Amino acid sequence: MKNYSIYAARVTPPVEGFAPGHRACIGCGEALAVRLATKAAGENIIVANATGCMEVVSTQLPASAWRMPWIHTLFENTAAVASGVESALKVLERKGRRPAKGTKVIAMAGDGGTSDIGLQALSGALERYHDLLYICFDNEAYMNTGIQRSSSTPFGASTTTSPAGKKSIGQRTWKKNMPAIAVAHNIPYVATACHSYPFDMMDKVKKGLAVNGPAYIHVLSVCPTGWRSAPDLSVRLGRLAVESGVFPLYEVEDGKYKLTVDISPLRPVQDYLSTQGRFRHLSDDMVKEIQARVTKEYKLLKEKCA
Repeated sequence: MKNYSIYAARVTPPVEGFAPGHRACIGCGEALAVRLATKAAGENIIVANATGCMEVVSTQLPASAWRMPWIHTLFENTAAVASGVESALKVLERKGRRPAKGTKVIAMAGDGGTSDIGLQALSGALERYHDLLYICFDNEAYMNTGIQRSSSTPFGASTTTSPAGKKSIGQRTWKKNMPAIAVAHNIPYVATACHSYPFDMMDKVKKGLAVNGPAYIHVLSVCPTGWRSAPDLSVRLGRLAVESGVFPLYEVEDGKYKLTVDISPLRPVQDYLSTQGRFRHLSDDMVKEIQARVTKEYKLLKEKCA
C-alpha cells in the first residue's frame, strides 16, 4: 500500500504570492485577479502597488497578504517607483553589488491610478523602455473612495459622481482605451485579461514578464459593490463581458494583434448590462446605442487581428 502521507509531504504546493486572509469584499474580482497574477509571476518579483482597494484590504498593520517584496506607492507614481526599482537593480548588478537573479518588477494599480492620475508616470516608464510589467486592475471607477467615476467608467454607468437621474443617463463619455494608448508607445507586449479566464490571464502575465522591455496588461476586475451585482456572479459577469464583446480578450506582440478568446457570434450586451444595478436605469434606446458601439469596435478589432 502506498504511504499517501509521505507522498503528500513531497508535493510542492503552488506558489501563492497573494495570501488569503485579506479584507476584500465578498466576490471581489480584483482580489482573484491579483492572486492569479502573482501565482503566474512566481517568487522572484518586486511589486509596486498604488493606493487603492488592494493596498487597503491587504496591508493593515501588522499583517500583510503579500508574500514578496512589496512597496506601497501613491496614486500617481506607481510606474515611476517601479522604474526606479528596475533601474536600481540594473545598476547594482552592473557594479557587482548584487548577483544577476533575473528579478522582475511589477507595477500594479487600478483604473484611476492608471488611466487618470497615473497616466503621466506610466507613459514615461513605457517611453523610457523600462524592463517592467504594468498591470491595471480595472473595476471601472474609484471604488475604494466611494464609487466615483473614472475615465475607465463605461458609458451609461451610474456612479456617485455621475449619478443617473431625470437629467442624467449616468456616465456620458465612453471608456478610455488604455490598451490602445499603451500600444501607441511601441512596446513589446500589450494584452487584455480577466479573472474569469484564469489560464488566459496567467499566460499573459508570464509573457509580459518574459519580454525584454515594458509590458502592459489591462485586467477587467468585477466589483460587486460598485457594479451593484450579486457577489456570486463575479466570474459569470467577467465571462459575459467577454462573450458580449464589451471587453474582448486579445494581445499585441510587437504591434501584431491577436484575439486570444474569439467569440462568434457575440451575445447581446443586454445579457451583461441586465445583471448590474449600475445600468438598471438605461432605456431600450440607450442599450441599442451601446450595442451598436460594441459591435462596431469588435469588428474593428477583428480587422486588426486578421
